[in-house]
Amino acid sequence: MARHGRRYRAALSVVDRSKRYTLDEAIRLAAESAKAKFDETMEIAVRLGVDPRQADQNVRGTVILPHGTGKSVRVLVFAKGEKEREAQEAGADYVGGEDLVKKITTENWLDFDKAIATPDMMGLVGRIGKILGPRGLMPNPKVGTVTFDVAKAVSELKAGKVEYRVEKAGIVHVPIGKVSFGPEKLNENARALLNSLIRAKPAVAKGNYLLSISVASTMGPGVKVDPLAVRALAA
Repeated sequence: MARHGRRYRAALSVVDRSKRYTLDEAIRLAAESAKAKFDETMEIAVRLGVDPRQADQNVRGTVILPHGTGKSVRVLVFAKGEKEREAQEAGADYVGGEDLVKKITTENWLDFDKAIATPDMMGLVGRIGKILGPRGLMPNPKVGTVTFDVAKAVSELKAGKVEYRVEKAGIVHVPIGKVSFGPEKLNENARALLNSLIRAKPAVAKGNYLLSISVASTMGPGVKVDPLAVRALAA
Protein backbone atom coordinates (compact mmCIF):
# COMPACT_ATOMS: atom_id res chain seq x y z
CA MET A 1 0.00 0.00 0.00
CA ALA A 2 1.33 3.45 -0.91
CA ARG A 3 2.43 5.62 2.00
CA HIS A 4 1.45 9.28 1.90
CA GLY A 5 3.72 12.09 3.05
CA ARG A 6 3.36 14.23 6.14
CA ARG A 7 1.71 17.12 4.26
CA TYR A 8 -0.91 14.81 2.75
CA ARG A 9 -1.71 13.23 6.12
CA ALA A 10 -2.04 16.67 7.71
CA ALA A 11 -4.39 17.80 4.94
CA LEU A 12 -6.42 14.62 5.25
CA SER A 13 -6.97 15.23 8.95
CA VAL A 14 -9.24 18.23 8.23
CA VAL A 15 -11.41 16.35 5.72
CA ASP A 16 -14.19 14.02 6.83
CA ARG A 17 -13.97 11.25 4.21
CA SER A 18 -17.42 9.95 5.10
CA LYS A 19 -19.12 13.31 4.53
CA ARG A 20 -20.42 14.86 1.33
CA TYR A 21 -19.95 18.62 1.42
CA THR A 22 -21.62 21.44 -0.44
CA LEU A 23 -19.63 22.63 -3.46
CA ASP A 24 -18.55 25.78 -1.62
CA GLU A 25 -17.37 23.82 1.42
CA ALA A 26 -15.54 21.22 -0.68
CA ILE A 27 -13.62 23.82 -2.67
CA ARG A 28 -12.67 25.72 0.48
CA LEU A 29 -11.43 22.56 2.20
CA ALA A 30 -9.53 21.39 -0.89
CA ALA A 31 -7.86 24.80 -1.19
CA GLU A 32 -6.95 24.83 2.51
CA SER A 33 -5.52 21.33 2.16
CA ALA A 34 -3.11 22.36 -0.61
CA LYS A 35 0.25 22.47 1.15
CA ALA A 36 2.73 22.02 -1.71
CA LYS A 37 5.40 24.63 -2.38
CA PHE A 38 4.01 25.29 -5.88
CA ASP A 39 0.66 26.69 -7.01
CA GLU A 40 -1.37 23.49 -7.23
CA THR A 41 -4.06 22.92 -9.83
CA MET A 42 -7.59 22.31 -8.60
CA GLU A 43 -9.52 19.56 -10.39
CA ILE A 44 -13.04 18.20 -10.32
CA ALA A 45 -13.77 14.53 -10.94
CA VAL A 46 -17.36 13.59 -11.78
CA ARG A 47 -18.62 10.03 -12.16
CA LEU A 48 -21.59 10.03 -14.52
CA GLY A 49 -24.46 7.58 -14.80
CA VAL A 50 -23.73 6.79 -18.45
CA ASP A 51 -22.26 3.91 -20.43
CA PRO A 52 -19.39 5.43 -22.47
CA ARG A 53 -19.31 2.29 -24.63
CA GLN A 54 -22.57 3.47 -26.19
CA ALA A 55 -22.10 6.19 -28.81
CA ASP A 56 -25.23 8.03 -27.69
CA GLN A 57 -23.94 8.23 -24.11
CA ASN A 58 -20.41 9.44 -24.85
CA VAL A 59 -20.55 12.78 -23.05
CA ARG A 60 -18.27 15.37 -24.60
CA GLY A 61 -18.26 19.15 -24.69
CA THR A 62 -16.53 22.41 -23.91
CA VAL A 63 -17.02 25.21 -21.44
CA ILE A 64 -15.40 28.61 -21.00
CA LEU A 65 -14.31 28.96 -17.38
CA PRO A 66 -15.04 32.54 -16.20
CA HIS A 67 -11.57 32.88 -14.68
CA GLY A 68 -9.61 30.59 -16.99
CA THR A 69 -7.40 27.74 -15.85
CA GLY A 70 -4.36 29.71 -14.77
CA LYS A 71 -2.36 28.08 -17.52
CA SER A 72 -0.97 29.79 -20.60
CA VAL A 73 -2.37 27.94 -23.62
CA ARG A 74 -0.23 27.62 -26.76
CA VAL A 75 -2.53 27.57 -29.77
CA LEU A 76 -1.64 26.31 -33.25
CA VAL A 77 -3.86 27.12 -36.23
CA PHE A 78 -3.88 25.36 -39.58
CA ALA A 79 -5.08 28.03 -42.02
CA LYS A 80 -4.19 29.90 -45.17
CA GLY A 81 -4.78 33.26 -46.81
CA GLU A 82 -7.04 35.67 -44.96
CA LYS A 83 -7.76 33.14 -42.19
CA GLU A 84 -4.04 32.85 -41.49
CA ARG A 85 -3.89 36.60 -40.89
CA GLU A 86 -6.99 36.49 -38.68
CA ALA A 87 -5.45 33.76 -36.54
CA GLN A 88 -2.24 35.73 -36.10
CA GLU A 89 -4.13 38.88 -35.11
CA ALA A 90 -6.21 36.89 -32.60
CA GLY A 91 -3.04 35.79 -30.81
CA ALA A 92 -2.36 32.29 -32.16
CA ASP A 93 1.14 31.13 -31.27
CA TYR A 94 1.72 29.20 -34.50
CA VAL A 95 -0.07 29.54 -37.84
CA GLY A 96 0.57 27.72 -41.09
CA GLY A 97 -0.23 24.73 -43.24
CA GLU A 98 2.09 22.38 -45.09
CA ASP A 99 5.09 23.78 -43.20
CA LEU A 100 3.59 22.87 -39.80
CA VAL A 101 2.52 19.43 -40.97
CA LYS A 102 6.07 18.78 -42.17
CA LYS A 103 7.57 20.02 -38.89
CA ILE A 104 5.27 17.77 -36.87
CA THR A 105 5.94 14.77 -39.12
CA THR A 106 9.70 15.04 -39.49
CA GLU A 107 10.68 16.56 -36.14
CA ASN A 108 7.94 15.10 -33.93
CA TRP A 109 7.33 18.72 -32.93
CA LEU A 110 4.36 19.10 -30.59
CA ASP A 111 5.11 22.26 -28.62
CA PHE A 112 1.48 23.41 -28.48
CA ASP A 113 -1.54 22.68 -26.30
CA LYS A 114 -4.47 23.09 -28.69
CA ALA A 115 -4.91 22.94 -32.46
CA ILE A 116 -7.50 24.66 -34.63
CA ALA A 117 -8.08 24.16 -38.35
CA THR A 118 -10.29 25.73 -40.98
CA PRO A 119 -12.47 23.12 -42.73
CA ASP A 120 -10.57 23.48 -46.02
CA MET A 121 -7.35 22.45 -44.22
CA MET A 122 -8.67 19.18 -42.77
CA GLY A 123 -7.53 17.12 -45.76
CA LEU A 124 -3.99 18.23 -45.00
CA VAL A 125 -4.35 17.88 -41.23
CA GLY A 126 -5.77 14.38 -41.67
CA ARG A 127 -2.32 13.21 -42.75
CA ILE A 128 -1.09 13.65 -39.18
CA GLY A 129 -4.21 12.41 -37.45
CA LYS A 130 -2.36 9.39 -36.08
CA ILE A 131 0.08 11.76 -34.39
CA LEU A 132 -2.37 14.37 -33.09
CA GLY A 133 -5.30 12.08 -32.23
CA PRO A 134 -3.75 9.99 -29.43
CA ARG A 135 -2.49 13.19 -27.79
CA GLY A 136 -5.86 14.90 -27.85
CA LEU A 137 -4.60 17.54 -30.30
CA MET A 138 -6.68 16.71 -33.37
CA PRO A 139 -9.05 19.54 -34.39
CA ASN A 140 -12.68 18.49 -34.04
CA PRO A 141 -15.86 20.29 -35.19
CA LYS A 142 -17.76 18.93 -32.15
CA VAL A 143 -15.68 21.07 -29.81
CA GLY A 144 -15.36 24.08 -32.10
CA THR A 145 -11.77 23.60 -33.26
CA VAL A 146 -12.67 23.02 -36.91
CA THR A 147 -14.10 26.35 -37.95
CA PHE A 148 -13.69 29.29 -40.30
CA ASP A 149 -14.16 31.64 -37.33
CA VAL A 150 -10.57 31.15 -36.24
CA ALA A 151 -10.39 34.47 -34.39
CA LYS A 152 -13.22 33.45 -32.07
CA ALA A 153 -11.79 29.96 -31.57
CA VAL A 154 -8.34 31.30 -30.66
CA SER A 155 -9.78 33.92 -28.31
CA GLU A 156 -11.91 31.36 -26.47
CA LEU A 157 -9.02 28.95 -25.96
CA LYS A 158 -6.81 31.75 -24.70
CA ALA A 159 -9.57 32.93 -22.36
CA GLY A 160 -9.94 29.56 -20.65
CA LYS A 161 -12.11 27.31 -22.79
CA VAL A 162 -11.62 23.70 -21.69
CA GLU A 163 -12.75 20.44 -23.24
CA TYR A 164 -14.17 17.54 -21.29
CA ARG A 165 -14.88 13.96 -22.29
CA VAL A 166 -16.11 11.02 -20.28
CA GLU A 167 -13.54 8.26 -19.83
CA LYS A 168 -14.15 4.51 -20.11
CA ALA A 169 -14.96 4.28 -16.41
CA GLY A 170 -17.64 6.95 -16.78
CA ILE A 171 -15.56 9.67 -15.11
CA VAL A 172 -14.84 13.21 -16.28
CA HIS A 173 -11.70 14.97 -14.97
CA VAL A 174 -11.40 18.72 -15.56
CA PRO A 175 -9.04 21.36 -14.10
CA ILE A 176 -10.88 24.41 -12.75
CA GLY A 177 -7.96 26.70 -11.95
CA LYS A 178 -5.14 27.22 -9.50
CA VAL A 179 -5.30 27.25 -5.71
CA SER A 180 -4.11 30.87 -5.82
CA PHE A 181 -7.41 31.84 -7.50
CA GLY A 182 -9.12 31.64 -4.12
CA PRO A 183 -12.38 29.83 -3.26
CA GLU A 184 -14.71 32.39 -4.87
CA LYS A 185 -13.20 32.21 -8.38
CA LEU A 186 -12.73 28.46 -8.16
CA ASN A 187 -16.36 28.08 -7.16
CA GLU A 188 -17.52 30.14 -10.16
CA ASN A 189 -15.38 28.03 -12.49
CA ALA A 190 -16.70 24.83 -10.92
CA ARG A 191 -20.31 25.92 -11.31
CA ALA A 192 -19.75 26.77 -14.97
CA LEU A 193 -18.31 23.32 -15.58
CA LEU A 194 -20.99 21.42 -13.66
CA ASN A 195 -23.80 23.32 -15.35
CA SER A 196 -22.26 22.49 -18.72
CA LEU A 197 -22.03 18.81 -17.77
CA ILE A 198 -25.67 18.76 -16.69
CA ARG A 199 -26.74 20.36 -19.98
CA ALA A 200 -24.73 17.71 -21.83
CA LYS A 201 -26.73 14.86 -20.28
CA PRO A 202 -27.63 12.39 -23.03
CA ALA A 203 -31.37 12.02 -23.63
CA VAL A 204 -31.06 8.24 -23.32
CA ALA A 205 -29.33 8.36 -19.91
CA LYS A 206 -31.70 7.06 -17.24
CA GLY A 207 -31.61 7.30 -13.45
CA ASN A 208 -29.08 9.39 -11.55
CA TYR A 209 -26.72 11.28 -13.84
CA LEU A 210 -24.30 12.83 -11.34
CA LEU A 211 -23.30 9.75 -9.33
CA SER A 212 -20.35 11.21 -7.42
CA ILE A 213 -18.28 14.39 -7.41
CA SER A 214 -14.98 15.21 -5.75
CA VAL A 215 -12.63 18.18 -5.68
CA ALA A 216 -8.88 17.93 -5.10
CA SER A 217 -5.68 19.90 -5.54
CA THR A 218 -2.70 18.33 -7.30
CA MET A 219 -1.16 16.93 -4.13
CA GLY A 220 -4.15 17.02 -1.80
CA PRO A 221 -6.87 14.55 -0.82
CA GLY A 222 -10.19 14.36 -2.62
CA VAL A 223 -13.12 16.12 -0.97
CA LYS A 224 -16.52 14.63 -1.75
CA VAL A 225 -19.34 16.89 -2.95
CA ASP A 226 -23.02 16.14 -2.46
CA PRO A 227 -24.46 15.59 -5.99
CA LEU A 228 -27.96 16.51 -4.78
CA ALA A 229 -26.72 19.97 -3.76
CA VAL A 230 -25.10 20.41 -7.18
CA ARG A 231 -28.28 19.45 -9.01
CA ALA A 232 -30.13 22.03 -6.91
CA LEU A 233 -27.63 24.71 -7.97
CA ALA A 234 -28.28 23.97 -11.63
CA ALA A 235 -32.07 23.85 -11.28
